[in-house]
Amino acid sequence: MEAKRTLLWLSPKPNQALPIGNLAPHWEIHRLNLNQPPRPIAQPSTGVRVGILDLEHYSTDSFPQLEDWLESLTPTSWVGLTARSPREDERLGSLIGTHCADYHTLPMDSNRLNTVLGHLWGMADLQARLADSQEIQLQQYALTGDSEAIRHTRALLHRFAETMEPVLIYGASGTGKEAAARYVHEHSPVNRGPFVAVNCAALPPSLTQSELFGYEKGAFTSASASKSGRLEAAHGGSLLLLGIDELLADQQSALLRFLQEGLVERIGGNSSRTIEARVIATSTHPLMELVESDQFRSDVYYRLGGLEVVLPLLRERLEDIPHLIDLFFASLPPPHRSHQGWRLSEAAMRALVKYDWPGNLRELNNRLRQATLLCDRPVLTPADLGFSHVTNHTPEGLSLDDFRARAEQQAVSCSLALTHNNVSAAARLLNISRVSMYRLMAKYHTQRGNVEALSPKSPGGRLP
Repeated sequence: MEAKRTLLWLSPKPNQALPIGNLAPHWEIHRLNLNQPPRPIAQPSTGVRVGILDLEHYSTDSFPQLEDWLESLTPTSWVGLTARSPREDERLGSLIGTHCADYHTLPMDSNRLNTVLGHLWGMADLQARLADSQEIQLQQYALTGDSEAIRHTRALLHRFAETMEPVLIYGASGTGKEAAARYVHEHSPVNRGPFVAVNCAALPPSLTQSELFGYEKGAFTSASASKSGRLEAAHGGSLLLLGIDELLADQQSALLRFLQEGLVERIGGNSSRTIEARVIATSTHPLMELVESDQFRSDVYYRLGGLEVVLPLLRERLEDIPHLIDLFFASLPPPHRSHQGWRLSEAAMRALVKYDWPGNLRELNNRLRQATLLCDRPVLTPADLGFSHVTNHTPEGLSLDDFRARAEQQAVSCSLALTHNNVSAAARLLNISRVSMYRLMAKYHTQRGNVEALSPKSPGGRLP
């Protein structure tokens, strides 16, 4: 006999009799009290996939714990149970549209509800199995960790996600810009809609119009049928412009009307369509600097809005490395799982903390993957990770002096970046003399024109 699937039932009245009907033979129901603070629940081996959200008595002042429960139980797919249509209540409709995959209006039809829950559970299980079978890319987990830098970034993204304003995400290569964009989408009011990513670097100038806006039949010789563009495909969801700093001036111009008014007109068409999509853009270089050097259009930049986030470099969040390594080992596909005790030697961990990580999370991912493929031992050494110059007996790396030196070097680079390489202003920012500033610059070989392109600031000198 097939085991029952787990069904969460989140209700303000968990002790009342449930008209479960045909649900009982198929589901093991876990009742949760919506009026109490969230608590940990026992996770079944198949994971928590679906849940019923009892909104029969929902009002604007009720259910103060609702958001906390939903946040603690992600990624559960919820079906709202309501006494009235959400179209009759704007706040109820917003709640269901944001948090629920479907809704069911009372009186309850257990057969219909069982079918809906079964479909949702099957799709969630399929997605989980596909995720387990794929090789991990640590960039997907860019926002995990407990360092102050990543907690601040996560909080900023979460706050921005709650609006429908465009969000601009900056980050060096390998810091996880696409993962941050997906986080914004998944926590936004349109998280049930499509997530359409456009790789701007791979967008040929001659095909920009047809790819983004689509075309009507007969618009050009090979247009044998009408085709919608990527912008239309994002209607009701989010549009990610990946690497928007790679667009040429003419390509940037093509986006102006859409960014300002949300209007799209196909090639060969004679009418415009209104597209409602959340715009998210990523960039490796600060767009304001590109605007000042006439490499990016200012009108496009300002239409992208003022919500900007800079992802931290891996060397700015070294305390997250052990957690990221644990994620990598736990997600290894067979046959690499044969080494259930994968771990790093003390010298290997010391080497990781001392390293500068120019390739950020992507480089960490590659070093770990190479080590697990080539090493037959469960304990990885510095040599296994590609640090052949480090021995298992290297004593330095985690001393207080090392951390002080790293902090001083970062302070010099950041202050110069924040003041556009004005040494006097940077010295005032650090509350030191100009002489001391020059001494620190000489100590760490920092030149005025050779400062990190991406520092912990928003482009244009504004703190995030």
